[in-house]
Amino acid sequence: MGTVAFGDRFGLAADADGHPELSVPMTSPGFDAFREVWTTTTRPVSGTRDGLHFAHDGEHLFVSGTITARPVYAPTVRTTYEAAFSLVTELGYPHIFRMWNFVGDILGPNAEGLEIYQDFVAGRAEAFAAHHGEGTAHMPAATGIGTRGEGIAFVLLAARTSTPRHVENQRQTPAYHYPEQYGPKPPSFARATLLDPGGTLYVSGTASILGHETVHRGDVAAQTDVVLDNIAELIGGPNLSAAGLDGGHELKDLRLVKVYVRHERDLPVVRARCREALGPDAEPTFLNVAVCRDDLLVEIEGLVPGQEWAR
Repeated sequence: MGTVAFGDRFGLAADADGHPELSVPMTSPGFDAFREVWTTTTRPVSGTRDGLHFAHDGEHLFVSGTITARPVYAPTVRTTYEAAFSLVTELGYPHIFRMWNFVGDILGPNAEGLEIYQDFVAGRAEAFAAHHGEGTAHMPAATGIGTRGEGIAFVLLAARTSTPRHVENQRQTPAYHYPEQYGPKPPSFARATLLDPGGTLYVSGTASILGHETVHRGDVAAQTDVVLDNIAELIGGPNLSAAGLDGGHELKDLRLVKVYVRHERDLPVVRARCREALGPDAEPTFLNVAVCRDDLLVEIEGLVPGQEWAR
């Protein structure tokens, strides 16, 4: 239904079949470019609207969009994300269950001196509030990560009949309750989203944060261990039970793992830690990009496949 090309370009187009193809500049020398392709067993319907590219198959919807570099992002982020949320509603896929937000120069200042990530977060929060109201129940699993270029790109996945359940982590303050020290608006996402009972569990980008505070500043090995511990807690039986969900998983159950490493020199340490903790089928991909706080050195995301992956 859609493709994300992790390479050295920024852009959005339709492929030969009319499906969305998003390009994000996230690889550097020593890191291989790759493509992530989201597929379906039926022939999807694709199109464009308001600069967005989309494809849907009757049950799932893939939407992608881009925002070119500009002095201040929040107003355009709000407009663009509102357009995406409206498209989701109009096409009849009301349940957003996963988002990726690729933010160029994520830790740099905008024209008003506000960190670009905080600028982006403010616009996204305004879009969520305008479309969904001030509640948090609609906020899905998400990743907000830097790129090696400029501009903002995003992908969202939504479902028609599924009933996603958004999950928080007992070790961490919900991101949407972060205090104002992290920006004028808190981030709008859940720590994970379960797509139906027995379905896939999507794990958000996870960092070395306990409560709302970064821990182990400057120690990439310790930060990686905390990230892995956070994910283990998130997907484990006790945390899922606290969220009213059955089952439980271990780190070895993760698939499609992406590991974002701020400094290239830290890659061997992070790779070794992940090799020890993850299962042989995790197939982690490593990307050398900035994370959303200047004291965070690594971020990890992934998913636990559900019943639909065996179809």
